Amino acid sequence: MNHTVADFDFDLPPALIAQHPAAERSASRLLDGRTLPAVERVFRELPALLSPGDLLVFNDTKVIRARLYGAKDTGGGVEALVERVLPGTADGRHEVWTHLRASKSPKAGQTVHFRDAAGATFAAEVLGRCGPENGLFHLRLPGDALALLEQFGHVPLPPYITHADDADDERRYQTVFARHPGAVAAPTAALHFDEGVLAALDARGIGRASVTLHVGAGTFQPVRVDTIAEHRMHSEWFEVPQATVDAIAATRARGGQVVAVGTTTLRSLESAALGGTLQAGARETDIFITPGFQFQVVDRLVTNFHLPRSTLMMLVSAFAGYDTIRTLYAEAIAREMRFFSYGDAMLLQRAATAGNTGDPAGNSAAPR
Repeated sequence: MNHTVADFDFDLPPALIAQHPAAERSASRLLDGRTLPAVERVFRELPALLSPGDLLVFNDTKVIRARLYGAKDTGGGVEALVERVLPGTADGRHEVWTHLRASKSPKAGQTVHFRDAAGATFAAEVLGRCGPENGLFHLRLPGDALALLEQFGHVPLPPYITHADDADDERRYQTVFARHPGAVAAPTAALHFDEGVLAALDARGIGRASVTLHVGAGTFQPVRVDTIAEHRMHSEWFEVPQATVDAIAATRARGGQVVAVGTTTLRSLESAALGGTLQAGARETDIFITPGFQFQVVDRLVTNFHLPRSTLMMLVSAFAGYDTIRTLYAEAIAREMRFFSYGDAMLLQRAATAGNTGDPAGNSAAPR
C-alpha cells in the first residue's frame, strides 16, 4: 500500500492531550497491543508481560533546560530553543545551534541578551544562520553552555503543553536514569519507569541496556508534504555502546526478545544496524522509518501515543502494522487514554511483515 501523510491522520479530542504527568510514573495506563483485542493494564505490570532473558534498551539522554528568554541588542523580545550544544572552543567559549523566535530575526554580529528570573543576564553573539535549510541560528555563548542553560534556561516543554514549566516539570520531564545531557525533548516512553519497575525487571531476570540519542526539537516538526517520500528528517546524534551490542547478541543467543523503550531507542538501534550488522559507536542519524521498513533489531516497542500525521505515527505503523495501529489508536481514544509526552503508553509487537531480516550482531554490512 502506498501511503500518503493523510493516512496517518486521526481526530483527537483536545481533552485527551495530557497537560501534566500521572501522579506516579508507573501508575499511568498501558495498552497491551501485542495481540488484538488489546488489553488495558497499569504500567507497573510491564515486567510481568515480558519473559526472563528478554532485554529492555533505554535511551539515557538527559533533557537540558533548553528554552531561553531575552531581547536583542535593539530591544526586541526573543525566545530561543537550543537545538544542539556544540563542543567548546579553545578560549573556553561554547557555541549552540538554536531556534529563535523574534519579530525580526537577528543578523550575524548582533547580540542577544538572555535573562533569568532574578534579572541576571548573559550576552550571546549571533554568528549567522546554520542547520538544515539555514533554519537555525549559530550563537556563541560567553561560557559553558550547559552551565548557562542550567542557570538561565527553562524546561523545554512540547508545544502542545500549554502551561509554563514549573518545579514538577523539572522533575517529571526527565527519566529516572538520565545520564548524558543534550536532549531538548524527553524520551517520553521512559518517563513511566520508576525504581519499583526497574527493580521488578531485575527480579524477573529481564536485562537492561542503554543507548544515547539526544532528542532534537525536530521531533515535533510537522510533515508539510503530501507524499511521504518527499519528507526529510532532522538529524540527531546518537551512540550505541559496545556493551549494548554484546547484550543484544547474548539475548538473541538465549532466545530472548529485544524491547526498545521509546522510538528514540528504536531509531538508534535500527540506524546502527542498517545493512545487517549492529555496529557500536557514535554518529548522526536521519533515519525515516515508514511502512515497508525491514527491522533488524527490535522485537517489541514500549511507546506513548503520538501526534496525528507525524513521522512517529509512520514509525509505529511500520513496526506493528498500519491496520493494527489504527485499531489501537481508536481504542485508546474510546477508552479516553492520555496522549503525547505526559500521556499513557502502549506495548507493541513487531508485525510479521516487518520481520527481522537477519542477525543484527552478525559480521557484515557497513555502519551508518
